[in-house]
Amino acid sequence: MALTGASGFIGSAVLRRLARHDVDVRALTRQEHPLPAEVEQVHADLARPESLDGSCSGARVLIHAASYVGLDEQLATEVNDLGTEALMKEARRAGVERIVQLSTTAVYGRGPHRGAAVGELEPDPGSAASRSRLAGEEHALRQGAAVLRAGLITGRGDRWVVPALAELVRRVPGFWRAGEAQLSLIDVDDLARLVTLTALQLAGHRGSSGPVRGVHHAVHPVPVRNRDLLETLAGLDVLPPVTGELAWDECLALMDENPGRISTSQLTLLAFDHHYATDVWQACDAPPGPGPLAALTEAAPWYRTHLAGTARP
Repeated sequence: MALTGASGFIGSAVLRRLARHDVDVRALTRQEHPLPAEVEQVHADLARPESLDGSCSGARVLIHAASYVGLDEQLATEVNDLGTEALMKEARRAGVERIVQLSTTAVYGRGPHRGAAVGELEPDPGSAASRSRLAGEEHALRQGAAVLRAGLITGRGDRWVVPALAELVRRVPGFWRAGEAQLSLIDVDDLARLVTLTALQLAGHRGSSGPVRGVHHAVHPVPVRNRDLLETLAGLDVLPPVTGELAWDECLALMDENPGRISTSQLTLLAFDHHYATDVWQACDAPPGPGPLAALTEAAPWYRTHLAGTARP
């Protein structure tokens, strides 16, 4: 099996999950990383398509979990769009039988979104990263891939969702819009489990309907209320307790008064409904588990250490 992004937040969780299935893994990495000794590591840089030649040789399955999520539009295009196109060409040349690609519900844009299934929303990406990841999906879909659009991902190694909440509860202290927004979340280990199950669905393995293909929402089926997320994190001593309720105009005023790294558009994602229907757990014949709030207990020590190390002096 070939895996991109093996050293990243999601890819490393997938690698741990694959180890439980006694699968030989070849990690396609841009530079050398400390990976388990049993993992074959080969140089492959999505921004340099020629480096991908031969990277999938002998692999029956490809999991594409690498992406660029920064602000550089040219690099986003090179990695997420053109790099994915080159990777899919290599997979086709190598005769790869099964492809799973990680994408994001951010391709739908600002929202709000309430329980939409795949196909019910027209993608409207608002950033270079999400635009290029949407373009990358098309290259994978032409190869018959399963594309998993993940929602907000929490858990050990999360450097965006909970760190963003930590900044925002300091800058905008209170429950934004009463904390009633419902969000599609997934714990990173549940996402890795879902990716692995999908990847191991070789043709004929899961019955007459065949393996999962096309686009699916990789989220827990039960959305999480913003208030419940903040209260759970406060109860685990990851975030300070939140009290009081703020109307949206109050939130915007406080964002202006207290500038920081997180943008108003990112606050909008967390303060308004962004949740999506999913059928992928049923398609994989797998239980979704108790959900991301329950998983925060195990991740809490990592979050506390990480946030302490990134706190302002």
